[in-house]
Amino acid sequence: MPSPPFLARAARFSVLLPITAFLGGCHSVVLDPAGDVARRQAELVMIATGLMLLIVIPVMVLIVLFAWRYRATNEEAHYDPDWHHSTQLELVIWSAPLLIIIALGAVTWVGTHLLDPYRMIGHIDATHDVPANAKTLEVDVVALDWKWLFIYPEQKIATVNQLVLPTNRPVRFRITSSSVMNSFYAPALAGQIYAMPGMQTTLHAVLNREGDYTGISANFSGAGFSHMHFAMKGVAPAAFDAWAVGAHAGQGNLDRATYLALAKPSEKEPERTFANVSPELFDLVVNMCVEPGKMCASQMMALDARGGTPIAESAKVAALSYDKLGRANGPSADAYTKAYCAQNTPVGVPLREIAVPANSSTLRGSGVTWPAAAVRAAAIFPGLSAKLGRPLS
Repeated sequence: MPSPPFLARAARFSVLLPITAFLGGCHSVVLDPAGDVARRQAELVMIATGLMLLIVIPVMVLIVLFAWRYRATNEEAHYDPDWHHSTQLELVIWSAPLLIIIALGAVTWVGTHLLDPYRMIGHIDATHDVPANAKTLEVDVVALDWKWLFIYPEQKIATVNQLVLPTNRPVRFRITSSSVMNSFYAPALAGQIYAMPGMQTTLHAVLNREGDYTGISANFSGAGFSHMHFAMKGVAPAAFDAWAVGAHAGQGNLDRATYLALAKPSEKEPERTFANVSPELFDLVVNMCVEPGKMCASQMMALDARGGTPIAESAKVAALSYDKLGRANGPSADAYTKAYCAQNTPVGVPLREIAVPANSSTLRGSGVTWPAAAVRAAAIFPGLSAKLGRPLS
């Protein structure tokens, strides 16, 4: 008697089982990380997976069992076409998933708040708390196209595509991006967190083991995204101090001009170190005003908070636009609509060359002919001209 078709297929696939033995040599950094935050996140993943498998495994087993028991060739299976309801079965079907969802929600809620990236960590590892006198290491992270810039404000050094961290010391990352949204992700250290241009995000973490690890960009950001990796090294505290001193005694200054050259799109950038960093550089990057002459976002917001600027000053403010690759630097450097309204200003003149209009009346539409519909509306509503500030004709 020939074997059922599904048994024959199962026998063929069974020859692949020995291949899984080679997976024993693989290392899952996500489930066995070197940082306490990442380890707690891995535990959440394992708990959530286990809770879901409490439903998934029985369902998969019952699918096979039902298919086998009620197959067409099994004439001994009980056939009951009029069966339509079972209170006991409904209770099991709905109560078991509901209880698992409640447990999963509770674990996720607690874990999400305890592992908030903005929350300072309280544990070095599962058995050691952060000492009261522990000094947090500050690291500023800038996602460039397509490389990573790490600034150590206290050590006054910076690195490209290389992150060196001392073990068992809390670290506070301030993260931003130079152009587009990106994502900073070091699986051995902590979960990924977004890097936004013009914004600053924060991540607290700690590395527990020495070793060489890898960080990546976890958000597509353009042509060089696939090569946007960085090396992360965990070293002893004394070795980190020695490395920082050596880097600071080296060569290379990261000032505004150097940063602007570094920020230009490039791929497969080698690791390198800068011995000195301008102390205000990271804040300038966040405020999108590294380029000389650009108004910082914080200054723009301060002006807005005070009620903005007069109309006559609009051209000056617009010329300081902090779009990274916008009107001031790219082919779209043509003038704004304000320039077209300005007197004696030819169309197409770059905005940075536009002077403040001698007469700002054109900015309010002076001399523009109103449509016939507006003229008729003015005849019906005499007060309309006064509200608009000029006659409708």
